[in-house]
Amino acid sequence: MQEPLVSLIIPNYNYGRSLGLCIQSAKDQDYPNLEIIVVDDCSTDGSEDIARSHGVTVVSTGTNSGVAVARNTGAARARGSVLFFLDSDVALSPGAVRAAVELLRDNPGIGAVCGMYEPEPLIRDSLVEECRCLQAYYWRTSSEGTVSFLISAMCAMRVEVFEEIGPFNPNLRQTEEVDYGQRLSQRYDLLLTPAVRGAHDDDHEMWPLVRKIFTRGRLRVPLYARRKRFAKGFETASRSWASLASALAVVSPAVPVVLGPVWWALPALLFGAVIGLDFGMYRFVAARRGPLFMPAFVGVQLAFNLTVVAGVAFGTVHWLLSPSFRRLYDRDHAVPSTAAAL
Repeated sequence: MQEPLVSLIIPNYNYGRSLGLCIQSAKDQDYPNLEIIVVDDCSTDGSEDIARSHGVTVVSTGTNSGVAVARNTGAARARGSVLFFLDSDVALSPGAVRAAVELLRDNPGIGAVCGMYEPEPLIRDSLVEECRCLQAYYWRTSSEGTVSFLISAMCAMRVEVFEEIGPFNPNLRQTEEVDYGQRLSQRYDLLLTPAVRGAHDDDHEMWPLVRKIFTRGRLRVPLYARRKRFAKGFETASRSWASLASALAVVSPAVPVVLGPVWWALPALLFGAVIGLDFGMYRFVAARRGPLFMPAFVGVQLAFNLTVVAGVAFGTVHWLLSPSFRRLYDRDHAVPSTAAAL
């Protein structure tokens, strides 16, 4: 029996550095019935030419519109019965597509299969990137199983499920996958599995990374206010408390100065809480990289936690003051018809 055709859709905007590795990993899959579609969102770095040089189908969004529109454009062009979305900064392991197809075939109640990142970056650039990749690896592996969010960087679903749930919301940037996971998980299971793996070229500079974390934290507020509960997966209550404890720990040294030396234990207790609330992650990193790596990792993670708190705080104020922000996830999901084949 012939394997179902899989449409592997790669949205791209200025990821020329990693796009070639991404496409080559798709071509190296051990799955025989595969079409590769690169959807370029009007890149300016020449990555569109890189895609063409690999002999794959290249489609344009027509105007820079965001990754949601790029994924929708690829899905509209796809001929396969299974859609596999792959971000252009990820290189798949050779058996990833086959594993996803088999899981979808054997489990009709699963609406989407999402993969996990490797602990090492695709392109090693900086200590910040290494810390981020270790964090992302542990958080995903510790969340293996059914989750309530979509990891669209490596994600496969049957085309009929995509048609039933509808396209990615083109009005959203940075949180389109959270919105999609919320919609999909109301009808199907979302499976996060190590059977589908890939190496990720994460941000290697601190400022772009914390800016992204801040934006995502801010934009999640209207969705979580509606859900009134934490997501099922790596965005856990304990990790949220760890972020809050980080903020308190940073300001806590001022307490004994104001209230007296009896309060000097407070900063130590709060920093201990930061570690203890996600102790498994710190233990994993220490075992993998050794004690000399830990000061850098703890410092980077503390910066991430503080950024989450700042983003959520800003988003909460925005949510309280702006009716339109409260309705951010209520907008229509129409697919722009600007795609043009190249």
